[in-house]
Amino acid sequence: MTSAADIIQMYPRIILFDGVCNFCDASIQRVMLNDPKGHFHFASLQSEVGQTLLDYFSLPTTDFDTFVLIELGSVYTKSSAALRVVRKMNWPWKLFTISMLFPRPLRDVVYSFIARRRYQWFGKKEACMLPTAEQRARFIG
Repeated sequence: MTSAADIIQMYPRIILFDGVCNFCDASIQRVMLNDPKGHFHFASLQSEVGQTLLDYFSLPTTDFDTFVLIELGSVYTKSSAALRVVRKMNWPWKLFTISMLFPRPLRDVVYSFIARRRYQWFGKKEACMLPTAEQRARFIG
């Protein structure tokens, strides 16, 4: 297994997401579709790579109430992670970055409200998604 530091060095922008969450899966599909330059690579929070990176940044390894963005060696969660992702996406997604004008605690309340209800509203899978052959190069591990 490659060390967390090596993974971070190889992949400047990594999104860790809940691999069994339908909403999270749809969000990752949306990011891939609207990130034609391929800024982001992906790993599920439940994967060996995801667990290694969570542990490296001293983040919970069993409570997946947020996705995580690791960008250039720094870690972001909740609304800050989401907004840092959309700023690299195509229009009109970039428009969401205006939300950065609101204080992080307020943004995170909204984020947490949705995160707590995502399984109820969007459902849950039995296993992580299987990326297509074209998408596979953007997934780590």
